[in-house]
Amino acid sequence: MHHRFKQFAALLLFGGLSATIIAAEPSSPAASNPALEQLTLRQAETFFIERNRELQLAKRAVEGAEADILTAGAPPNPSLSIGSSQISPSNGIGSGGLRDKRIDTVIGLSQLFERGNKRGLRAGAAQFNATASRSDRAEVERQQKVALYGAYYDLVLAQEKLRISGETATSFEKTTDAAKLRLKAGDIAPTELARISVDGLRAQNDARAARADQERAQLALAYMIGAEREATRIHAADNWPEIQRPADTPEIERLLDGRADVQAARARVGAAEKVRDLARALRTRDVTAGVQYERFPGDASNNSYGLFVSVPLFTSYYYEGEIRRAESDLQAARDNLDRVRALALGEIAKSRSDLQSAAERLQRFREVLLNAAQKAADGAEFAYTRGAIGVMDLLDARRQLYATRLEAVAVQADYAKALAAWQAAITAVDRSERLPLKEPETPTR
Repeated sequence: MHHRFKQFAALLLFGGLSATIIAAEPSSPAASNPALEQLTLRQAETFFIERNRELQLAKRAVEGAEADILTAGAPPNPSLSIGSSQISPSNGIGSGGLRDKRIDTVIGLSQLFERGNKRGLRAGAAQFNATASRSDRAEVERQQKVALYGAYYDLVLAQEKLRISGETATSFEKTTDAAKLRLKAGDIAPTELARISVDGLRAQNDARAARADQERAQLALAYMIGAEREATRIHAADNWPEIQRPADTPEIERLLDGRADVQAARARVGAAEKVRDLARALRTRDVTAGVQYERFPGDASNNSYGLFVSVPLFTSYYYEGEIRRAESDLQAARDNLDRVRALALGEIAKSRSDLQSAAERLQRFREVLLNAAQKAADGAEFAYTRGAIGVMDLLDARRQLYATRLEAVAVQADYAKALAAWQAAITAVDRSERLPLKEPETPTR
């Protein structure tokens, strides 16, 4: 009995320690981070760089492209060949040691020597492709950061909507309680209480819908920063950005050339030029040279050495298809560069226009509309308490104030996202991502 008690105590101790370890271990990197409960935009960017899945996939693509540089720059390996002949099925290979066997053996070593700078052209194309992959990663980061800012400000918007709808619902609760007292005193008719109660219930429904919007915004932001399991803890702590007008962009060509998508398209033009030159270099004959040693059975004096050289003969085909395909791919890369530059130019112009429009709307709401709606609602409240207006006029003023406040925060969110899109549109790729080799040659049309 004493032995069983010791076993049971040991199991309890081990189980308690295991439970303590499991409870202390966080379920995810973000689970133990209290920053999620007061998440700033800068902290969200840090989580984004570390955990965003699209960005991680783009990094893997860069690693693969850099590995291709090693493959493209590697010289061809030599080949070793060993062959035996004159083996008689009836007499066999004879007795004695290996030297006494009746076998004619040939050992050869050959090496392919590429001509026409093929290896250099392959390496150059791989370097351009690696540069394009790095620019693609920067473009993914640029686009995903716009999405991150959008998700963050959507959460701020949802929080503001929840606050406004909650305040409105609370205000209606107080008005409903006061209306019930006035009804008992005979100051108002039952229909007035019914109308106030209906609007109060609507406000409660709006508050519940706002909470659902906030939960969806939390999930969207959590995916961007890799914290899905802790989505309900996320609370955006930053305020709205201040109004700023887009600066003039006279050096539009410099902006275009600095963008990651344009850099990637230009790098692919460079890679296509290298591939075109490599296709043309196929017409330069490679040479395979080798040495061989032949052992004859019996007399060692008959053993011999030899040299050989082989070159291809272009009697039927001269690589016309490869060259035409490479030239077509080069032209397609140039056309794609023109397309990307046009899209980038349109994005810059559109984001500038959107930012200007959003700034003007936001300024109008801040300076005029919100104040006017608040004054109208306050005046209606004052007039209703003194019997100067009816309940419908009071409810209309409240609805107008509620709608104006919601529209104001929506316009603020539109401005914040437009500002993020504008800043991303004019962002240049880091200099370390620029082309390491010469610029692509100008197409001749």
